[in-house]
Amino acid sequence: MTKFLQTLMDGISIGSLYALIALGYTMVYGILRFINFAHSDIFVLGAWLSFSVALCAGWTASGAPLLFPTWLWTVLIVVSVLGPLLYVVERTALPALRSSLGPRVPHALAGGFVVTAAVWAWVLVGLVFLARATTASASFRPLTGVVILVIAMGGCGLAGYLIERLAYKPLRAAPRLNVLITAIGISLFLQNSGQLKFLFGTQPQKMPELMENKPLAVVAGVAINRVDVIGAGTAVALMFALEWLVFHTRLGRAMQAVSYNTRVASLMGIDVDRVISFTFVLGSALAAAAGFLFVMKLPGALRQPADTGWVLLGLKAFVAAVVGGIGNIRGAMLGGLFIGLLEYFGVAYLRPELRDVYVFVLLIIVLLVRPSGLLGKATVEKV
Repeated sequence: MTKFLQTLMDGISIGSLYALIALGYTMVYGILRFINFAHSDIFVLGAWLSFSVALCAGWTASGAPLLFPTWLWTVLIVVSVLGPLLYVVERTALPALRSSLGPRVPHALAGGFVVTAAVWAWVLVGLVFLARATTASASFRPLTGVVILVIAMGGCGLAGYLIERLAYKPLRAAPRLNVLITAIGISLFLQNSGQLKFLFGTQPQKMPELMENKPLAVVAGVAINRVDVIGAGTAVALMFALEWLVFHTRLGRAMQAVSYNTRVASLMGIDVDRVISFTFVLGSALAAAAGFLFVMKLPGALRQPADTGWVLLGLKAFVAAVVGGIGNIRGAMLGGLFIGLLEYFGVAYLRPELRDVYVFVLLIIVLLVRPSGLLGKATVEKV
């Protein structure tokens, strides 16, 4: 019984993280019908951002917070100046030029996009200083983890917004193969740029313990640790929040409408571009939460951004989305939990060296028996 309960708890804990990552895969596929293979690298970015912000907040061996690098301040200042200038030019000079020179002049110079990114980045910087303040205060120190989680989700949400606007939006009408190749290129770019010395580097790190991992209770000889409870509880809360957002809000109905038919949704007054951007932001934020919770549960698992272990985690989350039913939000949740339980029960009761084999054998079986997934619906394409 002790072994069974321990395996069950570990499987649910890891499975909930798989589910958070799988939600990003399934939401993007549900709306745009393509697999965003760069999504797993957003999960890695969330883990490394959590570590970097913890160091900047003062969770170092000396207790002194790290300073922001000079290049970061330079980028923020340049973008903050460039954005308003582009926006003013769009509102004043471009209309007059178009009226005189015709359609050769573009409609916009992305001034609003740059302004949005700049404001977003400055808000995140302000939250880092808030994390420093909570770390320095003995009363508010336990809240630092919550602030770091919000920063990681906001930072990865910004990364998802930039990727969608700069890489995917120009290819909206292109063949899906072009978008797929672009997604693979973005994935490789994120992996290799993250290894640069002025970003995260190539050395594995250990995540600081933002909270004392005391056992909350002991059931049948199994210690229920605080980190496991908070991690699984946060993951489940985020999944239920997403469920409420998609199925019980106006924005969620807009997302469902876009997933059915983008042209009809636009004719009904829905801003399709905004809905798609929001989907990328939301999926990236959930992946960041999974990255934060992962390094909180396994502090020593913070490997270099291009490590094959990260790739395998992303593939398992993708398998979870396919097993549950790609494009189905509830299926992604079910698939993530199912994959986590299968992996840990296979390790505990069968052969531990085959932990990855169990997952991919399940994928093959599901594709052969029920290609649409556990909760997916079979569709018929008419020629």
